[in-house]
Amino acid sequence: MQTSDPNKSHRPGASAGSFDYIVVGAGSAGCVLACRLVQAGRSVLLLEAGPADNSRFVHMPATFVRVIGTERTWLYETSPQAAAAGRVMHVPQGRTLGGGSSVNAMVYTRGTPADYDDWAQAGCAGWAWSDVLPAFRKAEDNQRLAGPLHGNEGPLRVSDACHRHPLSLAFVKAAQQIGLPYNDDFNGRRQEGVGFYQSTTFEGRRGSTAATYLAAVRSSPLLKVLTGVLVQQVLIEQGNAVGVSYQAADGSQGHALARCEVLLSAGALASPKLLMLSGIGPADHLQSLGLPVRAHAAEVGANFQDHLEVSVYGRCREPISLLGQDEGLSALRHGLEYECFKSGLLTSTVVESGGFFDTSGSGRPDVQFHVLPVLVGDVHREPLPGHGISLNPCFLRPQSRGRVRLRDAQAATPIDFDGGYLQAQEDVDTLVRGLKLARRILRAPALQQVLSGELLPGPQADLPDTALEEHVRQFAKTVYHPAGTCRLGGDEASVVDLQLRVRGVGRLRVADASVMPRLISANTNAPTIMIAERCAEFVLAGQS
Repeated sequence: MQTSDPNKSHRPGASAGSFDYIVVGAGSAGCVLACRLVQAGRSVLLLEAGPADNSRFVHMPATFVRVIGTERTWLYETSPQAAAAGRVMHVPQGRTLGGGSSVNAMVYTRGTPADYDDWAQAGCAGWAWSDVLPAFRKAEDNQRLAGPLHGNEGPLRVSDACHRHPLSLAFVKAAQQIGLPYNDDFNGRRQEGVGFYQSTTFEGRRGSTAATYLAAVRSSPLLKVLTGVLVQQVLIEQGNAVGVSYQAADGSQGHALARCEVLLSAGALASPKLLMLSGIGPADHLQSLGLPVRAHAAEVGANFQDHLEVSVYGRCREPISLLGQDEGLSALRHGLEYECFKSGLLTSTVVESGGFFDTSGSGRPDVQFHVLPVLVGDVHREPLPGHGISLNPCFLRPQSRGRVRLRDAQAATPIDFDGGYLQAQEDVDTLVRGLKLARRILRAPALQQVLSGELLPGPQADLPDTALEEHVRQFAKTVYHPAGTCRLGGDEASVVDLQLRVRGVGRLRVADASVMPRLISANTNAPTIMIAERCAEFVLAGQS
């Protein structure tokens, strides 16, 4: 469906030139795409809205919390969420070279074979576990693990924790004391169990896709990287993507042309926005904003999914948590140890330990724990005072769905974002079961030796489910894993086809977490990198 002349395209401002490929978004996926295409001899323009990743707080693993809320992150806000006590929820996303991989907690998990087999059974032929495993292995350079499930020659450095906080170790012991199994490889034969996460770090430094993939080709004459560039729309002529228009950091307008394809990797909240600004989306919504309809795609911005977690807080007997370690003489000592030896507390990923647990009896983990050796809050919510530990159960397969829409036709305007959080009672029930498990672990001997008691949800052991549900609705927060808004599928209603091509427009693909038809049962960085690896393969196979 079109309401304007497809043979006309507006190209504002100065031209950045013509390239084989334009990649929009230099995050976890975009850096992978740029690397693989340049390595194949193609010219690439890589566009990033944020600044370079040249902050020491990006590269020191433990200091990523100092990046959240700065110019290196987008801070998306939902509308008030009725099922979450009417709260506005906040979803920070990367806005720098490396994107989410430059600002996340570096946890390396992939999900389970069943996650991807479910995709295939739902119509995504070619995306089963046997199809995606080679891409995971191609990406990975694992420090310790090898064999059929792990890679050792890829750009992405994966390593064991350089630092293990006493509270993280106490959690791992406590979980075993209540009968939960130990697992030293959450990406191995089984996901279930408690243990320490491997992370995307190397030699005491963060291993973002900017520090690994992009660094491998940064000096190539085939690559041009522009930061501080807000892409405003994809330019479409005769039904094909031919380039992009953008606004540079100085406010000037510009455009660039793609001889082969435009690849969107702006993330699950920005990629659907850019599609709609380009005239690809629900026709009635676009027309209501005066946007020309290049391709009617009802599901653009729909199917939003995210992981939510909720904290159980324990108070430490002694001042042993991370509180205050970034101040005064403690900060100086840790800084010197890091700069001189790349060791010590600053090499910690903070989220060192956790696990995957089956709380429903289904035989498949439905809850993941992220454990932090400090009392944590949320965006615009201060943490509880004092020293403590946060045990954060997170549901893995959300049933609630949200959506992304435009407020107007301007690229700089924030999205109209309804997360749909906790609308499905099943999501709340799963978090309540996770809370019960976390409270049991908190009372096991290993943690009782270092804790004086539970702060929240409350000190009494027999809290009713109604009180736990209230705690969920009041305190649940995102784990920063938005997905699903440009759904992959074999059906005509899907936003992208099985090779990530946007339906209804030629020479345009999406490759980021937005294409996930169902959110995988783990952290999303590694799966997003896998998606980009596969996208590069699809692109190059079509051009060979």
